[in-house]
Amino acid sequence: MSPPQNFPLAWDSIDWVLLDMDGTLLDLHFDSYFWKQHLPKRYSELHQVELDTIRPQIHRQLEDKQGTLDWYCTQYWSKVFNLDIIAAKTELRHLICERPQAQEFLSYIGDLGKPRVLVTNADRPGIGLKFSATTLESQLDLVISSHDYGIPKEQAEFWHKLQRKIPFDPQRTLFIDDSESVLSAASGFGIKYVYAIGQADSTQPRLQSSQFPIIDDFMQLVDLDHEWGRTNG
Repeated sequence: MSPPQNFPLAWDSIDWVLLDMDGTLLDLHFDSYFWKQHLPKRYSELHQVELDTIRPQIHRQLEDKQGTLDWYCTQYWSKVFNLDIIAAKTELRHLICERPQAQEFLSYIGDLGKPRVLVTNADRPGIGLKFSATTLESQLDLVISSHDYGIPKEQAEFWHKLQRKIPFDPQRTLFIDDSESVLSAASGFGIKYVYAIGQADSTQPRLQSSQFPIIDDFMQLVDLDHEWGRTNG
């Protein structure tokens, strides 16, 4: 079961907003489809092996690295598969899209004067591809990749390094992500307002339970009658 949904937020108690990218601001369908379908297909074509043979092998290789920095590194996988991962991802660029209300939510946070910080495990080439296909970059105040610190968000040390970069008070910080392990690490560090995404991939079933409150729509966090009307009235 998930904890009670305390909506909307008391925005006067929040100074910093930290947001994940893939599965949070962006629909995770692009990434899921690439790694599960497109990459095995491209690999089989390039290296002339049967798709049904190579697909489970690729999935095992990916699973073995899950939760590590390598799992999120396009350069690492380019070497492993002898295939340009960014070039292959670019072939699916048309699938990159924001999740519902992401743009409105970012605009709302900006109107409140809260720093909008992207905190992602994606590497810089991956971030660049996503930015080239969306308007996210223009609505962010700072972009942090875990590759900048050499450690993924799943590990406590990442959050210590992040706090040395930006002076956020965990008790006055909001963090939204679609990964339970990442949310647990953030909560363990002391971040008070931690929320899970209900449907990171629009083609997959909704998340049924989490140890954190689940949001389906960013605007659940907004007091539409008071805050939104005040900033946009």
